[in-house]
Amino acid sequence: MSRFHLAGAAVATLMAAALGACNQTVNEKPAADTTKVADAVKGDVAQLVAAMNAHDPAKVAVHDAPDMIAMFHGMSNIVGRDADQAGMKKTFADVPDFHITLVDEAVDVPASGEMAVYRSTYDNSFTDSRTKKSTTLRVNYLAGYKKQADGSWKVAWYVVSDTGAPPAAVPARS
Repeated sequence: MSRFHLAGAAVATLMAAALGACNQTVNEKPAADTTKVADAVKGDVAQLVAAMNAHDPAKVAVHDAPDMIAMFHGMSNIVGRDADQAGMKKTFADVPDFHITLVDEAVDVPASGEMAVYRSTYDNSFTDSRTKKSTTLRVNYLAGYKKQADGSWKVAWYVVSDTGAPPAAVPARS
């Protein structure tokens, strides 16, 4: 084997080793503790519900990322923490007995641990301003949480939708 071939083989071996080392670095990233992330998100939601039931729009907005987006059926998107706080202030003024009770909840966290999806159903109780009767709506809530630079978990986006009335019975065909 000539010196040229020997040098070429040595360079190829070094390049392969370098590429292998790059792959090892990626693979050596520690797996996220998804249970810890899910628990942190559930803890944040518990504080968020408490702030909502206390009718404190400033404490509600603390749970939002600065550029969060909220989506409600039939409304324009709410963009930003300040807009969410202003919307909650109006809601609490318009609906003085606004109250939320969680019915169920789940948190999905991918192995990377970089985000989490929170989903729940809750009951929203209040007095209907038109009928003056106590009302409870069952509502679906879906929120995307992102880890912030300070290590906290904040709502990046959320979607709220009524579950609606049960479908009318379909008449039997003859």
